Amino acid sequence: MNDKDMNKIMEKAAVLIEALPYIQKFNRRIIVVKYGGSAMANPELQRSVIQDVTLLKLVGFKPIIVHGGGKEISNWVEKVGMEPKFINGLRVTDADTMEIAEMVLSKVNKRLVTMVEELGVRAIGISGKDGDLLRVDKKLSDGKDIGYVGDVKKVDPKILFDLLEKDFLPIVAPIGLGDDFASYNINADDAACAIAKAVGAEKLAFLTDIEGLYRDINDKDSFISRLSADQADELIDGGLIGGGMLPKLAGCIEAVRSGVGKVHILDGRVAHCLLLEIFTDEGIGTAIVGSDEEL
Repeated sequence: MNDKDMNKIMEKAAVLIEALPYIQKFNRRIIVVKYGGSAMANPELQRSVIQDVTLLKLVGFKPIIVHGGGKEISNWVEKVGMEPKFINGLRVTDADTMEIAEMVLSKVNKRLVTMVEELGVRAIGISGKDGDLLRVDKKLSDGKDIGYVGDVKKVDPKILFDLLEKDFLPIVAPIGLGDDFASYNINADDAACAIAKAVGAEKLAFLTDIEGLYRDINDKDSFISRLSADQADELIDGGLIGGGMLPKLAGCIEAVRSGVGKVHILDGRVAHCLLLEIFTDEGIGTAIVGSDEEL
């Protein structure tokens, strides 16, 4: 074996050694992965995400996937001759749209189950309706009724604990039950935060379409790799966070203050971003912790 080949082997060994303390620290701990955006639309990225989560399961983590499907829902709404409508970023969901959303999310859910099963890990796909996992109130947008859109008010995590105990990987579609026992579409970010808090997750990872957080979005040198909940509040109060990231970051702050160990905002467009963030010293995204002391 020549020196070049030996160096490559030693580099691989170094990567494994670097990952070892993280594997030891988080063994048997729960990690919730919110999966959506470009990572869901691109088949290659989809495969890398499922490989990452499956590896986490095989090395001792207890992962739970909460997935979206907004783009696919919009595609199917258009296919049946309807027009997708949004108010303040929330999908207007009448009865017909809710029927399509539930059909599409179920289809996405079972596709992800199949991909995990192909890698030799047992997975079960559920929605928030199963086991009364997610109970919701009707969500309004600036006082306007936008249909069957739910705001999570209660989480009963028993079904998730039962599946984890039986060594399954749960994959959750963000549909909940209202007190009228109708189906309600839930923002997948909100569902992931609510579930992470209810199960006492060690980590909550968001796969997004951005690299992470910046103090100045136009200055790549202002990237923030780690910050506390108080520092995240300062970013919001200073008007440095806007658009769709604002409610996402607010949910992250609430999660770490409610007992979730750490929240990671990752660029889902980067292959194997989960492994790079969790198993390397540098990481590649933004990590949010509960207090300044934890930094």
